[in-house]
Formats: sequence, structure tokens, C-alpha cells
Amino acid sequence: MRRGCSALNTCIRAGLAAAVTAAHHGQQVIIAEKATHLGGTSAWSGGWLWIPRNPLAVAEGIVETGDAPERYLRAQTHVSELDARQRAFLHHGPEMVAFFQRHTAVQFQSGSRMPDMHAGDGSAHGGRSLCALPYDGRRLGPWLRKLRPPLDILSLAGMGIAGGADMAAFFNATRSPKAAMHVGRRLLRHGRDLLLHRRGQQLVNGNALVARLLRSALDLGVTVLTGKAATRLLGSGRVGGAQFADGEVIHARRGVVLACGGFPHDRQRIAQLVPHAPQGHQHYSAAPRENTGDGLRLGEQAGGQVHSCGAHAGAWAPVSQVPRRDGSHGHFPHLVDRAKPGFIAVRSDGRRFANEADCYHDFMNALFAATPQGEPAQAWLICDHAAQRRYGIGWAKPFPFSTRIYQRCGYLHKGDSLAQLAQRCGIDAAQLQCTVAAFNQHAAQGLDPVYGRGASAYNRAQGEPLHGPNPSLRPLLNGPFYAVKLLPGSLGTFAGLATDAAARVLNEQAQPIPGLYAVGNDMHSVMGGHYPSGGITLGPGMTFGYIAGKALSSSGAGLPDMLHALPAPFSAV
Repeated sequence: MRRGCSALNTCIRAGLAAAVTAAHHGQQVIIAEKATHLGGTSAWSGGWLWIPRNPLAVAEGIVETGDAPERYLRAQTHVSELDARQRAFLHHGPEMVAFFQRHTAVQFQSGSRMPDMHAGDGSAHGGRSLCALPYDGRRLGPWLRKLRPPLDILSLAGMGIAGGADMAAFFNATRSPKAAMHVGRRLLRHGRDLLLHRRGQQLVNGNALVARLLRSALDLGVTVLTGKAATRLLGSGRVGGAQFADGEVIHARRGVVLACGGFPHDRQRIAQLVPHAPQGHQHYSAAPRENTGDGLRLGEQAGGQVHSCGAHAGAWAPVSQVPRRDGSHGHFPHLVDRAKPGFIAVRSDGRRFANEADCYHDFMNALFAATPQGEPAQAWLICDHAAQRRYGIGWAKPFPFSTRIYQRCGYLHKGDSLAQLAQRCGIDAAQLQCTVAAFNQHAAQGLDPVYGRGASAYNRAQGEPLHGPNPSLRPLLNGPFYAVKLLPGSLGTFAGLATDAAARVLNEQAQPIPGLYAVGNDMHSVMGGHYPSGGITLGPGMTFGYIAGKALSSSGAGLPDMLHALPAPFSAV
């Protein structure tokens, strides 16, 4: 079977942004998704985008007139001058947000209080982050069944919980009548949705973002195919379509966009690029299993080059293995609990190794640095009874859920004392007790003289706002105590196909391959393997999807103008 279109997107994620943009500009677009559900990692994510100078922040009066975002990006990526792709991201990001707000179903809400992850030159305490507004899934009609549901081990019976006020209400439901009413309304609505529709209809976080993008694509007449795995690209000299596993050939007059989610489950490439997983199987990604590096392989077949240099090949995150009934394991990403008061993380030697409230990427890099050569990079996240009942620990949910089911399956370890917990986890008991005693002595005053936990705006934002004097710190006091083993995982990958500022894939001579684009995690990260702030995957992903969509619509004629329109690089100060 053969069919044709103007532009072909293999898989989805940031490719949806390219598809919507191209379709808005009059192109006939086909999206081919390998999985049976749409959305990839984005549908499981918090849905945040890092877009400095975005229109929502400007509307709130946060106007960055200087070069602070440029200075911050230079400092965080350790360069003296931003390259063309980084400048393109900063220049076109606000334009992308305005386009989607004005012309599509994608509507955002500001995260103006979310600080950058690191303090330093050019950093901001807010105004650079945004996420999609919640979305009523009923507006997707039958297509809702094609949307990837929230990750089961992160959700509450399939109900996504949004960051910010929504999550705070769940944490405080037993302490505040207002929070309890909010939680009650959410649970009642979700229960009704399960009875009537067999899944939740109030979509939040990344699920809402993907739903809004999908609705926009459908409204613009984009053809969406699922269960459609591309096996090779077509064309000699210019990419003009793809062949699929079912034998179908789709010709694309203007080009193909690769957006297949990177390689978090490609063991061969993991072994090549990830130092802590030399055999490829010591890495436990929280990304969907379908993300096996298809886009990178397709790009290489067409002459593209995988750019592996950079600080890190992936967006590292600590995960814990959740046993499933079929014998497999889910990977729970520990993004929130580590920073809450009443938690501490140690290695098997019983010693702390990092600021637990730092971002997940930094936390894992500290663990890698602390792990002796030849030993597996593992740690234990520990909390006292009050913290577990208030916040939960990983997959083990807080009150009113019992901890017994998590203990019976071997996920959660419990000890009436720290010594007993250490014995059950294989931790040096004497050292753990010394570590906690020293930690408690300072935490009672809101201090962490060893790692400075709670000193940064990001640490404090991740903690408990109502707790003082340090929102992220308090002593571990009364047992029983609980622990979960942390393993090296990721939210996605950074290494990817080399591209230019128009998202065009580059060949060995660093020249664009006509008709071939890569966005999202198939594109080598503009952050150079660093993690400056939350949303540095989806922000550039949607921005370069938007750029690629415009480039496809211009059929190349507008590319020089687009590139020349970029601002001149800022000089290092």
C-alpha cells in the first residue's frame, strides 16, 4: 500500500508540535506512531516547558530585558558563547508559545514561581516555566482511548495529580478542610469518570499537553496512525518518505520529522554511551518501553550522525523498581519525595553522598561520583514514620494507604529502629546511626552544613512550604523507619542526531540532509548533556518542533531567512 503527504512525522512527542505547525500552514501531514498509544514519555511527564521570556510571564509583569537567560544558559552549559541552536531556542521559544496559544487548542498556565534548578549567573526565581492547562478528555471523543494513560505507579487509580496547588492539597488533605474538600471533589469526579468512561477525563500535566496537541492536530486534518513502526527512510540524496513494518510506503513531498523519544531502552546504545551501564542492562529508565532508539537508527541509515559528546548522555533520575503481577518491574522516578522534610539518602556504607533536595540529575551524578569503581550505583532513601504517612515514599503511598502491601511484595523495607532497618537493607548499621544523629542535630535548626540542603530557592520550592525554618529539613525522629532502594535511571536521553538551528539532520560533513528533521529526544540536546532547569526537554522539543514545522511549510525557501533572523551571539561577560 502506498500513500502520500506533504510531511511525515515518525512517532509523536515533540513531533506533534511540528505536525500542528505544518498543518496550520497548509501542509498535509501524517503522524505515524510506533506504539498503540500516543504521547510517549511526554504523556507521563509533569508537562513543564522551560521557555525564558515567555508571553505568560511577560503578562504577569516578569520582563527580562537584559541577557540573563543567555548568561544562565552559558554558565550552565559551560560555554563562552551560545551556539546557533541555543540561540534559536531562546529566540523562537516565546514565539512558539504565542503561536500555540493563539492558533490551537494548546493553552498554557504560568509557572512563575518555579525557580531555576541552580543559583548563579543569570538564574531566576521564576518566570521561565509553564505547563499546559488541565484538559477535559471528553473533547477528544474516541481518540481518548489512543492517548497514553498516566503512569499507573505514579497516579492514584489512574488519576493524574498536577504539581503545585493540586499536589499540595493531597499532601494536606488530613490537615486542612479546604484541602480535604478539593481532594474529595477530585476523587468523586474521577470515580464517576471510571464508572462512565473507564478512565479519568480530567487530564493534567503532560497528559493534558499531549491531549491538547492531539486535539489541535485532529482539528487541522492531520492523519494520525498508531501501531505504525517505520523501518527505513526513502530517497536518495533527499529523504522523501518511509517504509513501515506492515509493508506500507508513505511518500512525503517536503520531508520527514523524526521524533521517536530517544534511546532509553536501546541496550546496545546504552552500553556505548552510558558509563554506569557498560553491559546496557544496569540502567532503569522511566520512559516507555517503546523508546528503543528507532529515530536515531533511521537517521543514521540516511547519513545522519549521532552526536554523543556532551556532559551526559541522558537525563538521570533515581528510580525504584516496582514489582508487577506479571513478573516485570515498573520504574518509579523519585522526583518529589527526596526533598521533603524527614527524608535522607545514604549508600550501603551508611553515609550521605548528596543534597537530597537537589534536582534528580544532580542527585544521580553525586551518586555516580560517590560509588567506588566496580560497585553498582545504588542508594537507599530513608524516612521516619511521620514522613511516610504524610508524603509517602516512592510507590508506597501515604495515609490512609497501608504500608503492608508494599512490604509484602518486597518494595518497602521497614524497621522499628534504624539499626533494624539497616540490617534488613544491608546498610552499615553503626554508620547509619551516626549519620542520622549528626544530620538530626543540625536539621533541628534547619541547617545542613555538609551539603547545604534547603539553601537554594529550588531546594525550598521542592520542600514543604508550611514547614520551618527550612522547608526541606527536619530530623528523622520516631520509628518505625522505612527505606526504598534507589537505582540509576533516566527520564530520557540527551545524546541524539546532530542538527542545525532549523532542526535539519546533519551528515558527516555537517551539511543538512535534505528533507530530514529531528526534534525532541532524537535531536542532540541543546543543553549539551546538562540540566539547567525543569522543562529543558519539552521546552526545546516543542520549540524545534515549531521551527521544523515552519521549515517544512516553506519547503526550504525560508530557511536562510530563519537562520539569519537569529540574534547575534552574546559575548561572554
